[in-house]
Parts: sequence; C-alpha cells; structure tokens
Amino acid sequence: MAGEVLLAAEGLSVGYGRRVVQHDLNFAIRRGEVFVVMGGSGTGKSTLLRHLIGLQAPLAGRVLLDGEDFWARPAQARAVLQQRFGVLYQDGALWSGMTLRENISLPLAAYHPQLTGDELAELAALKLALVGLAGCDLLYPAQLSGGMRKRAGLARALALDPEILFFDEPSAGLDPLNAQALDELILQLRDGLGTTIVLVTHELPSIRAVADTCLFLDAASRTQIALGPLHQLQGEDAHPTVRRFLRRGLGSKEK
Repeated sequence: MAGEVLLAAEGLSVGYGRRVVQHDLNFAIRRGEVFVVMGGSGTGKSTLLRHLIGLQAPLAGRVLLDGEDFWARPAQARAVLQQRFGVLYQDGALWSGMTLRENISLPLAAYHPQLTGDELAELAALKLALVGLAGCDLLYPAQLSGGMRKRAGLARALALDPEILFFDEPSAGLDPLNAQALDELILQLRDGLGTTIVLVTHELPSIRAVADTCLFLDAASRTQIALGPLHQLQGEDAHPTVRRFLRRGLGSKEK
C-alpha cells in the first residue's frame, strides 16, 4: 500500500532552453505506488521523466526527493542520490557487445568496486532470475527477443536495488502478450519488493492494468489537467480530454 511522499514536483516547468514543454506541474509520488504519467504523443512525458531522474534541471519550480530540493544540492550529492533510481529506457539501453551478465555487472562494479568477479556474476544472475531470465547470463542482446531485451534492460535497472524505478514507454515495440507480461512484472516488483514505480506511457492496457495514480499531461495547455486514481479520471465528472483519451477503442461517441 502506498505510503509517505517519496518524490514530488512543485510548480515544475520542464523543457529545453527557452522552450517550455510543460509548466506548473504539481504532484506527489508515494512510496510503493505505481504512478503513471500519461498523455498523447509529444506532450512532454519523456521530457518530464528526464527532469525527475536528474538528467535535466527544471526551467522553474522544484523536484523534491524526501521533501528536499533535488536540484539545490551539489552535483556530487545529486550523483549519490541518483543511485536510488533505476531507469528502463524504451530501447532497453543495453550494450550490444556485452553479455547480459556484463551489462548488469557494469553498474554494480562502478558503485561497488570491492565485489569480486564471482560476486558480480552471482548478483547479475539473481537480477536476471528476478525478471524471468534465469540462465541467460551469457547471451548477448542480439540473441534476445524484444520482450526478453526489455526484461534484460529491467534487470540492469534493478542492479543497484533502486527505491524508484522509472519506465519510459516500456511496452513500445512489444506484442500484446509480451506487454501484458511486462505489466505483470511491474506489479510483482511493486508488491514483492515494495518498489515505487513511475511509468510513462500512452498505452491504455498498461494504464488500466497497473496504475495506482495517474497524471495527465495536456498538449494544448502544456500543463497537467488531471491527477488521481484511474476511476476518477474516466468518470463523468472528469475533464473531457482525459475522458476521451481513456475511452479510446470503447466505441464512445463523445466529442
């Protein structure tokens, strides 16, 4: 069950240079929940993600981690805090010339140089088993199916036992069965490990399967127009734009 606020945005504006993609964002992500950032293509979902994980500084406002301004801290302190984050990018971000064991061992060795080769191999095997890839340690990314590559990328994201896992369109390029399997894995991580999940997606099946809280980013107003549990956002009192987004494919004649 979701607990205290772990990560939050206050008056957050995100973008590139002078280009504001989204502004005045205010939300709180609670420990142990699946928080979904949704909206149509080009609304700034992935841009927001880059600001939350510490890759880009806000144009305005604050990102709060445990109630403290992440970007007000020195760069070295921010780098330490980023060890609490794990990220699964759309393409899995695996090194093609490395085996899965080597891909997962890379961040482990960087942050835990005292570990021996055998210890690294054992930890890598544990992470792969956790995502359903036991025995795949010596395979290369090119030898994997699309769904397996996503799982391998997730295993690497889990390497440092992060408190928060960020997923950027994890179902992109997957068939429905593999997408469903990934959704189930997300729920297992939340329920089994208590991991906080931040999921960027526009895929309705995934949203319906995993979301605890949803944030909707609007392209026209360039800000959030809905925040809350899914059942609230698709009710009759919800914003029409959000309702239409969530009722796609249901035969709704709503305009």
